[in-house]
Amino acid sequence: MTLLQTGSLFTAVLVGAIAAVVSILSGLAIWDTLRHSAGPQTAREVVSWWPLLIYGPWMVASLSILRSALHQRRALHSWSIVLLFSTLATLLCVAQAPRTIAAGAASALPAVAALACFQQLVRQITLTRPPRQAAARHRNPTASLSVPLRQTAAAGRGAGSVPPGYPAADSRAVRPASPTRGFGYGA
Repeated sequence: MTLLQTGSLFTAVLVGAIAAVVSILSGLAIWDTLRHSAGPQTAREVVSWWPLLIYGPWMVASLSILRSALHQRRALHSWSIVLLFSTLATLLCVAQAPRTIAAGAASALPAVAALACFQQLVRQITLTRPPRQAAARHRNPTASLSVPLRQTAAAGRGAGSVPPGYPAADSRAVRPASPTRGFGYGA
């Protein structure tokens, strides 16, 4: 590994550690606020675990996003779940806060900070794993010919002939459809 690759990997690991600490501290900071938001309408034994209804789906979707990032795939559905539950956590915390701007901002900060750190972690993963090279696509062999040559080549081919440069097709596969059979129905 080069010095650049080592530094990049070290930075990604450091970002991962910081994101994990911020997420844990965020959960601890708003645990009581989320429990109080469950209020008197929820059974006492459920209230203590009620914040897991917010951070459970958040964590599952986050792990799905991390897995998708490692496999270099998109995770739009998982991102929508993370955003939904981050928004719910933020709104529930702001609703429980005193009605001042400072208290509202302080109550919204943990959920927003966890989301921002997580997004940066995913960015680090996608940066340390460069995208896979797409497989070489097959090009039409006549694409490089000039227009008059293509027209001449097309005129030289019959309706059932194969273009130059392609292997001959199996005669059974090119057989015209029978007028008595339609789309595979009937015998």
